[in-house]
Amino acid sequence: MPTAIAVTSGDLVLPPSDRHTPLAAVLQPPSAQPFEASIAELHALLEQHGYVVVPYAAALPAPYVQRLHAVRSVLESDRIALLPVGLPPLGVAVLARQLRQLSVCDFSPGVLASAGRLLAHYIYAGALLPTVTRLDHVPVSLTAHAKSWMPGTQFAVLASPAPQLAKVTGAEPGLLEGPAFATRLLVARGQLQSDWVSSVLAPAWQVQGVLETALPADSPGWWATPRLVEFAAAISDVSVLHQLVSSVRREPCRWCGLELIGDRCGFCSAPFADPHAQLERLPAQ
Repeated sequence: MPTAIAVTSGDLVLPPSDRHTPLAAVLQPPSAQPFEASIAELHALLEQHGYVVVPYAAALPAPYVQRLHAVRSVLESDRIALLPVGLPPLGVAVLARQLRQLSVCDFSPGVLASAGRLLAHYIYAGALLPTVTRLDHVPVSLTAHAKSWMPGTQFAVLASPAPQLAKVTGAEPGLLEGPAFATRLLVARGQLQSDWVSSVLAPAWQVQGVLETALPADSPGWWATPRLVEFAAAISDVSVLHQLVSSVRREPCRWCGLELIGDRCGFCSAPFADPHAQLERLPAQ
């Protein structure tokens, strides 16, 4: 069985991109499930799949994060990878689907888990907003705050891979800098009535297609307004994703022994230590 990918909300399970992509397991928040049931749920996933990878938003409420770590601790399992990512909700859903796609490939659980941080850098996640006055997940200048009070103003905001903000209404509308590689654009509409994302942003970014999905329940809170259109442009071709992950050198984790890519193990969170680099930093005798 492939490594299980689990998410923290059912609206983060996007439709499979092809018939080979498995679904994600949906974990329940503390308010909806007793602690013992959470333990039993994750234990069953481990028994069936061997390993579980859980990408979740870094802004996930603290009680939910504490529940995840508590269940992992009670199970005394180093086969559960908890991966906080600094993406807005739709971006987390896209990342989870990419990991689902790769879970049926020839990657070990350690590589799959540590690939989450790599893939997150290739997801262009943002939103179209009528105001940025209460936005706290993306840096906003005082000028942009002031412009938010002007009626009819709309802003395009990019949260990842690097913060960007552009006023898209008025005499000189701006535009966000997009990816330099092939992507598909996923759009989730809130209460803001606008076709700007599909009619302006999508052609400017030369996306290979635009798909619509339901807005995640946590998106209005993340963006500080229900009046939004959330979007995420990402690589959808599993062969390209496979090539991207395969191109990174694999190393054994010096703590748990699993394979990893990048600078940190996805399962035990131990940083990768290059002994050659350590020797280079030692002072000469």
